[in-house]
Amino acid sequence: MKTMSKRNRASGALAIGVAAVLVLLAAGGAGAQARIDGIEVANGATLQFTAKAGELSTPDGGSIHFWGYQEDSNAGGLPLGALPQYPGPTLIIGQNSTVTIELTNELPQPTSIVFPGHSVTATGGTAGLITQESTGAVDAVSYTFTATQPGTYTYYSGTQTELQAEMGMVGTIIVRPYDDLGEDVGFAYNHERTAFDHEYLFLLTSMDPTIHEMVEQGNFAAIDLTERWPVYWFINGRAAPDDLVGANVGWLPHQPYNCTPRMTPGQRALVRIIGGDQDQHPLHLHGNHYREIARYGRMLETNTGGAGSRQRFTTLSVPGQTVDAIFEWTGEKMGWDIYGGTDVWPEMVHSCVDDFDNVTGAAGADGYADASSDFPWEWCDDHGEPFPVTLPEKQNMAFGGWWSGSPYMGGSGTLPPGEGGLNPNGGYFFMWHSHTEKELTNFDIFPGGMLSMMVVEPPGTVIE
Repeated sequence: MKTMSKRNRASGALAIGVAAVLVLLAAGGAGAQARIDGIEVANGATLQFTAKAGELSTPDGGSIHFWGYQEDSNAGGLPLGALPQYPGPTLIIGQNSTVTIELTNELPQPTSIVFPGHSVTATGGTAGLITQESTGAVDAVSYTFTATQPGTYTYYSGTQTELQAEMGMVGTIIVRPYDDLGEDVGFAYNHERTAFDHEYLFLLTSMDPTIHEMVEQGNFAAIDLTERWPVYWFINGRAAPDDLVGANVGWLPHQPYNCTPRMTPGQRALVRIIGGDQDQHPLHLHGNHYREIARYGRMLETNTGGAGSRQRFTTLSVPGQTVDAIFEWTGEKMGWDIYGGTDVWPEMVHSCVDDFDNVTGAAGADGYADASSDFPWEWCDDHGEPFPVTLPEKQNMAFGGWWSGSPYMGGSGTLPPGEGGLNPNGGYFFMWHSHTEKELTNFDIFPGGMLSMMVVEPPGTVIE
């Protein structure tokens, strides 16, 4: 009976999650490029962190006692005000900015913060093993550092890290290269090859609720971390399908961050991957290979000192490591015209012309359509090529929620009542997920855990 109840709750959560994706896709109106949610930290700013307990939600209807960092000024603008977060607040800092974080503690144990990749000055508190610790509300610690190098970084508790990171005390720091006016230049690093159109965070963590129950009961002596057995896996503090829901929803008050990557053909998505717990998580991105461009907040370099990269289809995320990758998708060499020739987009210009002599029908110099066309990322060898199979009649088909009624990018078609409806823009969906199968569950219930859906939407879609 208990198992059936949990399955019912998980099915309900899945329905809510996919319905929320529908809202996100349909709402692609005017807006800036997609950027990671977090606190924009000004040069010289001081943030007030409090370490305290809360209750996070899981998609199967449960809750888990956790420890997290709360930013007391609510600089991130969360709709419910300052609360302990899982994960901790994402800090977005301009290169060469100096930041101070003052930490006070409301936990039953001493705690601290370490900031790998940064030279930190810690004052106050009590001397710990590797940093200054806050032992209570009147024993504050102040950490100050200058973000000298752009990149992706993590921060986490430096006190009993194996337990306190498990409890939720981990977060992200993004250092952006800014121009002379202090504006985001749209590069991950100070190199044009790291340019991106959208960026998405994948902070990967897991939890063993048995450990959390013992902490909640104050039974620390009974905790044996060698017997840790996670049954929940998270991206940015949410297990699927909750990670598909919009950021800052009121019914996930301690878990403000989501993860629903979106892009259009030819755009570059920057994927920031962080191993946030003590396990390895192989993150697999369907749809294309991608290129890792940095690790641990430092660009990869060639033997001659140029910008380097590694082609990958899975990144083995290890504890404490950060990886930056660029993902692109154009539909190149699919073998058929994903835009449906002129049938789906009769008003658009499919300009597969030669870049040099403008002979209509010849591929451009790089194989793509002319840059002046409405489809600059159309692979010209596939222009006009028919869909390679004959679809069965509708009465003989089983419809998935993401089926728009057409196989073409931006296409749609009539659907039986109650079928489809989750793909209003006619995009292509790809699952991005852990390649460890058990990590795709919520307490053994599939689907869940460490998975999200990336959607490539038609040219011209504005993605916020």
